[in-house]
Amino acid sequence: MKRLRSGIFLAPFHAIIEDPTTTLDRDMELIELLDHLGYDEAWIGEHHSGGFEIIASPEIFIGAAAQRTRYIKLGTGVISLPYHSPMMVADRMTLLDHMTRGRAMLGVGPGALVSDAMMFNVRTVDQRRRVRESVEVIMRLLRGETVTIETDWFVLRNARLQLPPYSDPHLEVVISSSRTPVAGLLAGTWGLGMVSISGTSDIALQALFDNWSLAEQTAARTGQKVDRSRLRICSLMHIAETREKAFENVKFGLDAWCRYLAEAGTFAIVPPGIQDPANFLVDNGLAAIGTPDDAIRHIERIYRIGEFGAHLILANDWADWEQTKRSYELIARYVMPHFNRGFATRRAVYDFNLQHRDEQLAALEEGIRTTNEQHEQYRVTGNALPPAAATLEANAKK
Repeated sequence: MKRLRSGIFLAPFHAIIEDPTTTLDRDMELIELLDHLGYDEAWIGEHHSGGFEIIASPEIFIGAAAQRTRYIKLGTGVISLPYHSPMMVADRMTLLDHMTRGRAMLGVGPGALVSDAMMFNVRTVDQRRRVRESVEVIMRLLRGETVTIETDWFVLRNARLQLPPYSDPHLEVVISSSRTPVAGLLAGTWGLGMVSISGTSDIALQALFDNWSLAEQTAARTGQKVDRSRLRICSLMHIAETREKAFENVKFGLDAWCRYLAEAGTFAIVPPGIQDPANFLVDNGLAAIGTPDDAIRHIERIYRIGEFGAHLILANDWADWEQTKRSYELIARYVMPHFNRGFATRRAVYDFNLQHRDEQLAALEEGIRTTNEQHEQYRVTGNALPPAAATLEANAKK
């Protein structure tokens, strides 16, 4: 298995009974914690309605987070292209490419909340067409082209970026994959990465990997290159020291999260009427709630269905803040190393020593016995120093 990167997809999800300012502060604190713990990526959402997902501009959030972190890469997860001029998207993200010294990533998609589209008077049947039109312009601008184009929703005249890219050849561009082939076609046409937030049930994963196969086929026809290391999969996860403790922890906020998705979100992950949502999520392969070993088995199951490059935790407030931070810490300590070869070298050295334990102990005993015998010999003959010490003393006198 190749090194599997780790990260989060921060929509975010915050119950409407909480103060929004303090929850946003907590989101920023989480990014700082992940940077400290060695997570690779954090993707920040864009939403404008619904009340739970309260970051309206991932670019603003990333600009602030970049000043408070050192290593973690920061992506828009995702910019809803139908609501923005593609020129403005490319221009702002190129600025972030410089401000973050190459840590910014551009994630794009049609927009997940129907309520957002309706508020902007964008027909849902037009969202994916707008994504296609926008991606073409963004990619041409990022590649240094001058673009003149007129559509029914934006017009550009001799548009070009005034800043060169900081990244080579430009910042990474990733498209969200859902239940249509649009992401696969666009990824293959323009050489994009892909991120899936459609769940980890067997059906959802098979649809995702079918879409990635479409991207590979399209890339082969268009002369582009797609790489599975740029395929990211989101899943749900809360980890504790014991399985019982993890299930107890998620009682804090899981029900509110389920109600939001069923009543105001795009679709209900847990069907209404399910009395035990935690076990439903685990039993259907949608979440890992338990120990680090449960998390490892959850990710390995995904990997058996198809290879991918990064596992992203769909960040949530299922548990209280302290237990949430503890979950991310346990994942960093015990789950991430399992997938990025953090244990392999140390295990090989440990096992080698174990296999040669008798030989090493015998050598140790021989060294102690020989040393004691030499000292006894020099004590009996009256020499004050053994040979090595005597040589050092003679050299010091020269």
